[in-house]
Amino acid sequence: MQNSPLSSASTPARRKDGRARFLSLGTLLSLVTAGAMSLSLTSCDTATGQGAGYGAAGGAILGGLIGGSTRTAAIGAAAGAATGALIGSQVDANNRDEYYYREHHRRDFPWARPSGRPGFVISPYAPYYEIDVRGIPHGSLVRDPSCGRLFVKP
Repeated sequence: MQNSPLSSASTPARRKDGRARFLSLGTLLSLVTAGAMSLSLTSCDTATGQGAGYGAAGGAILGGLIGGSTRTAAIGAAAGAATGALIGSQVDANNRDEYYYREHHRRDFPWARPSGRPGFVISPYAPYYEIDVRGIPHGSLVRDPSCGRLFVKP
């Protein structure tokens, strides 16, 4: 019988003792469990939850494949979930800022008072800090860094 390229490509890799090399049952079970658990997190409505879920799935799969043990799969899932949650939280923050800038009208916010220095205004919120607004167009919404609330630049 001849060995055709197709038949040799479909045979599994062999160990030195001649047995086929496959993932152990524990590693396979941990990969499937981690993947199922992380996919259940993808139904979250926020980008933070979705990022954590996708990150955990990717991290568990990569950790299990690279390390070949349940411990490395768990470490990969934790690292992936943390990274995905961090990225997702930034996406949520950007979406929240877009909502405020797009949906709210300038008349809904207080106006800052001009200070004696050009390019600086006095915040309408306590403790009334002087804020650098150089380069920001007149009438734009500005976020007070001391309290996080928005006001309009005069």
